[in-house]
Amino acid sequence: MTKKIVYIAAGLLALNACKIENDIPYPIVEGNIESFAVEGQCAAPDGSGNQAVISTSNRTVTLYVDDTVDLTKLRITQFTVSSEATIQVDSSVCVDYSKFPTAGFETLDNTADTRVNFTNPVKFTLQTYQDYQWTVNVTQIIERNIDVTGQISSVIDTENRIAIIYVSTDTDLSNIQVNTMNLGGASGTVTPDPTTVHDFSSAQQFLVSQGWEDTAKEWTVYVYHSEGSTSTASIFPRTTSATISGNIQSGQTPVISYKETSASNWTELSSSAVTVSGTSYSADITGLTGGTSYQYQVAINGSTVTSESFTTAPATPLTNGGFEDWWSETTSSGRTLWHPGVQGENTYWTTGNEGATIIANSNSVPETEIVYSGTRAACLQTKWLTMKLAAGNLFTGDFQTDGTHGILTLGREFSAFPSTLRMHLKYTTSTISRTPTERDDWDYMKGQNDTCHVYIALTTEKIELRTRRYDIFNKRASSVIAYGEYQSGVDVSGSERNGYAQIDVPLEYYRTNVTPQYLIIVCSSSKYGNLFVGGESSTMYLDEMELIYE
Repeated sequence: MTKKIVYIAAGLLALNACKIENDIPYPIVEGNIESFAVEGQCAAPDGSGNQAVISTSNRTVTLYVDDTVDLTKLRITQFTVSSEATIQVDSSVCVDYSKFPTAGFETLDNTADTRVNFTNPVKFTLQTYQDYQWTVNVTQIIERNIDVTGQISSVIDTENRIAIIYVSTDTDLSNIQVNTMNLGGASGTVTPDPTTVHDFSSAQQFLVSQGWEDTAKEWTVYVYHSEGSTSTASIFPRTTSATISGNIQSGQTPVISYKETSASNWTELSSSAVTVSGTSYSADITGLTGGTSYQYQVAINGSTVTSESFTTAPATPLTNGGFEDWWSETTSSGRTLWHPGVQGENTYWTTGNEGATIIANSNSVPETEIVYSGTRAACLQTKWLTMKLAAGNLFTGDFQTDGTHGILTLGREFSAFPSTLRMHLKYTTSTISRTPTERDDWDYMKGQNDTCHVYIALTTEKIELRTRRYDIFNKRASSVIAYGEYQSGVDVSGSERNGYAQIDVPLEYYRTNVTPQYLIIVCSSSKYGNLFVGGESSTMYLDEMELIYE
């Protein structure tokens, strides 16, 4: 009996020895959408550009299309992904699921069918060692507009296919002059030609089709007299300019004047400065002073119809733009950690030095010899720190470590409208010799000149970048109102003190009717330093950085 028990135990051990368990964890390889394009893609209505807005933090893609395409079978023309991820999509939204590519592509294969129903957000799963779900949102812009002589306002009901036009009481309803009636959008058709139809004493019917439709739908158009106001006005002030916009009776032209509240004389805008389109008008007032009270008035046919006051946004200066204030501390590892700002106060600028000082001293430090003005400048140097490359950097925001990586939270509260970032800069480039060992797709950069990089952005929210995800700032993100940048892959020097050059970085405003909430400025001695790519001795000096309001 004892021998039998021994045999059974030995058999169980043998079976257990044959059992293979995979205890080796899979590496974390994120699947990201790098580019995405569709047929008929167009600029966003807020003027933020015509590229898809890709958010790696939210894993979303947002884009807009014009009125020439059918959302129910919209063709994807470009879809590139990171890390050779496999693409999966819900078969129910595909025109031909069997022909939808499973790999990213820059151009379409003739055998592929990438038509997808985008009437609702579409989810794509990118598979690496893990699954990453992305959501693509497509909004179609159909610009329907009506312009009738004497028009005060209009209502377009797309659900019930009804248009109602309100005209002034002195307009003859039996002799209406239609200038524009795009009920099917800019690419649609309306039959009969609305400009040939004049009698609207009763409702008129039109056949309307959109750009992609073969069949037309019936619309009913009504024209009524209105006793309401024939003009409105509103103003959006910035720091040195303001935009006036409003509605007006079609065929009329407003006369706009303005002055400082304390002044006695008015300045009248030239007629060429006022844009009138149908029943809408707009005009920009320029040359204003920040933080100042003004008045404006709008006149029609010699009579003032609107008179209001407004105050421009202040010309807020840049905090510690001269980089005079710094303080240091000794870390637990015995390294010197430098911080821009005054100790004990809320600092405006910060660096990624905290991560670098785990194994070395700061590489973003005050400079006392090579300065343009005052007693200190900022010196940013790229260095190899045993395991990783660290670029010298400064930015407005906060930093925290994430192991050997970092989390950058970009943005300081700000609500002004600068036109230019001015700085004094000196730069010495070096040959790119380092790329991350886990990313051989960036090895092609080795041997090229390193590039310094300074960019400025005005946003409606703070932006988080994680070096572990290899995040790059997206200047076309929906929260970005304005953006400007400077970069150089060659040495930079000038004729100013200690060889500094004055650099002006103009801001391009994507939207001029939104007030910023945050100011982001990022400076790096290596443009791709957050990706651990750069040359080991690239050095940038910065001094006297300021915001210009013109």
